[in-house]
Amino acid sequence: MRAFYQRVRARRGHQIAIVAVARKLASLFWCLLAREQDYAYGQPSLTRQKIRKLELAAGAPPRKGQPRVEGGDRNHRLREAKREVGRQAEAAYQCAISDWKASRPANVSGASVTPGRASNRPSKGQAAWQTTSP
Repeated sequence: MRAFYQRVRARRGHQIAIVAVARKLASLFWCLLAREQDYAYGQPSLTRQKIRKLELAAGAPPRKGQPRVEGGDRNHRLREAKREVGRQAEAAYQCAISDWKASRPANVSGASVTPGRASNRPSKGQAAWQTTSP
């Protein structure tokens, strides 16, 4: 999402980029909920921690004295490895976008713009949908 934000911000500005990322997240969440799927790029350790916090808030007994489940972020090397995976994913996204831009046809002027219709402004003070005068 960070790479997407930076790409949109470079073209359209900060505020539009924030809204674009929020819309992308909302679309992602909606698809995951509608399809009843898990997020493919989620970190299992973070999911485990969140579930445990919910269990404790719901009244589950604490596990004091029991060994920790491996995969927590307390290990510095593991945390750095996760960050590196994130950096690699961002770099892969940027490469995919640069490849996509290179393979794009030159005559494309915008995203799903109907030439001569959607981009025209209303003329003579009429609304865009109004075809005849009242």
